[in-house]
Amino acid sequence: MTAPLTILHVLRAPVGGLFRHVRDLASGQAARGHKVGVVADTAGGGRADAALADLAKVLALGLTRMTMSRDIGSGDFAAIRHVGERAMAQGIQVLHGHGAKGGAFARLAKRPPHAVRVYTPHGGSLHYRWGTPAGFVYLSAENILRRRTDLFLFESYYGRDTFAAKIGDPAATALVKVVHNGVADAEFLPVITAPDAADLVFVGELRKLKGVDVLIEAMARLASRGQQLTATIVGDGADRGAFERAAAAQNLRAAVRFVGAMPARAAFALGRALVVPSRAESLPYVVLEAAAAGIPIIATRVGGIPEIFGPDANELVPPGDPVALADAIAHAMQDRGGRHSASLRLKSRLRAAFSVDVMTDAVIDGYREALARKSPAPHG
Repeated sequence: MTAPLTILHVLRAPVGGLFRHVRDLASGQAARGHKVGVVADTAGGGRADAALADLAKVLALGLTRMTMSRDIGSGDFAAIRHVGERAMAQGIQVLHGHGAKGGAFARLAKRPPHAVRVYTPHGGSLHYRWGTPAGFVYLSAENILRRRTDLFLFESYYGRDTFAAKIGDPAATALVKVVHNGVADAEFLPVITAPDAADLVFVGELRKLKGVDVLIEAMARLASRGQQLTATIVGDGADRGAFERAAAAQNLRAAVRFVGAMPARAAFALGRALVVPSRAESLPYVVLEAAAAGIPIIATRVGGIPEIFGPDANELVPPGDPVALADAIAHAMQDRGGRHSASLRLKSRLRAAFSVDVMTDAVIDGYREALARKSPAPHG
């Protein structure tokens, strides 16, 4: 019987797919008998507070929250110190940082001698480019921290390859594993579409990276062709006002409804097809969740989305292209039979390859391999 591990997960904002990943992973590890703790930001609002309170019930090593700024700031030193104090006091074997900030804190903090430092980028710094001031800062930091990493866990082959292209080969300095995000059995239950559902639904953070402006322009192009469609936009974010103004400017105020944030499965019921018009992604949970529920999906060819679609990846749309997106939406609306068949194929693919249990076991195996590399002493 293998000995349980002591694991500390570190993340900044407890929102979005990154938070979903940490919750699933920490819960699965605790269910397997490992001692798990979490350090997170105080942000996120009431939904994050409730989710963290629920997660805390299974955390043998507890939950602590402290203020963490999105950008580099003086408060980072306090966070690094806190993570190090917890790692030393609790005898942590695995310090697992998620996202740019969580990854930095986990790799800069003091740790027991044989502990391993693990990093999952979740996109984060990889969305930046070297030619910009911010990109220079964040990508340079990633290059420095690469040498303080024992195990890279990428959630997609795209993430691994992007890291190698922008920063350097992670395998040159550390163990590297690709472990896809997974969904739970309950998520394969069908979603009942609301009687007043829109033709399309978007679910995600309202910022330019997610491409809601491209969706609005595509709908305007369809309207000019005489195809009047409706869309429900689910989510909140810094660019919500800009998107609302764009819809009004395109005379789509009545056709595009903004309803704020809500759980994904509740949101899926508000549309007959999910549109994911993102300019960039890692391996988005919203696509996994919709595919598991059998929701038809119109998505862009970015990040790890082609890895989810597999043989059907040729149906994906170029990012930032409202003409191509409009054509894909028009085709999906006309070919309902083909749309249904594609959703069934994708659902079957997810059952076989994108499971929470498979994800959790693969991550733990990665930890143990990294620990074995770190020390010849057995770790169970």
